[in-house]
Amino acid sequence: MNTQGFLFERLCIIGPGLIGGSIARMARAHGGVARHVVTTANTEASRARVRELGFADSVADTPEEAVQGADGVVLCIPVGAYAGVMSRIGPHMAPGAVLTDAGSTKGSVVRDVLPHLPAGVHFVPAHPMAGTEFSGPDAGFPSLFEGRYCIMTPLPGTDASAVAKVRALWEAAGSMVETMDPATHDKVVAMVSHLPHLIAFTICGTADDLAEETREAVLKFAASGFRDFTRIAASDVAMWRDVFLNNREALLEMLARFTEDSHALARAVRYGQADFIEDRIRRGRKIRRGLIERKQA
Repeated sequence: MNTQGFLFERLCIIGPGLIGGSIARMARAHGGVARHVVTTANTEASRARVRELGFADSVADTPEEAVQGADGVVLCIPVGAYAGVMSRIGPHMAPGAVLTDAGSTKGSVVRDVLPHLPAGVHFVPAHPMAGTEFSGPDAGFPSLFEGRYCIMTPLPGTDASAVAKVRALWEAAGSMVETMDPATHDKVVAMVSHLPHLIAFTICGTADDLAEETREAVLKFAASGFRDFTRIAASDVAMWRDVFLNNREALLEMLARFTEDSHALARAVRYGQADFIEDRIRRGRKIRRGLIERKQA
């Protein structure tokens, strides 16, 4: 146990799915993160499953009950649900509490949280860049965030000790923490996360629209490239619907750039421009080498 005490006395996690469940498991495994971990889920079935799995000290029936007395609260729900949940928990949050989140959009999160943020509660938005295609209480594991980046987007004037606590939470999880403003964050993740998911969903939709005979052959002989797309496309429906709708402008900007580049490559294929094709392949290999060097592959 951490002889200096706990980072949080009562850490509340709203949404114990892949991300929330992993945070809870990490906090239970790490002696200095939280004295007590409380969580709540949207359905009774999920709450019952968390009780069975035992990765939280207690499970509340409602978000209002869960946040009472908590000095740390983490929102791990689809970003489209933030405003509704905040309107419920805001009046019940303890003065001095630190509120953070794990949403993969930040502009919309700030927009939806601030109107419901009580005076004296410190909000520090964050986004752990980690995940799998699985969801629900069974999906989490304590090492999910190890060696992965977490981007914090604290607003100007945010209490420094609150920012330090959120940073310490993610460092305890094994994350490498970076800080940037919400608008920059949303553009970056539109390229590295949201656009690849949009492409994966589209490719799988195209395959599903093929004639039955061709579709069955595609599934039977799927190569590693197509299998990688299906893994991404298996991600949580509600989460990604909300991501696309709440990072609309940045995603559409990156999609427009991608569309132009894909048309250019298509023209090179059509007209046999081998040098252009080779250049694009080499640039892809260069990006891959960069990821490997940064241990993010």
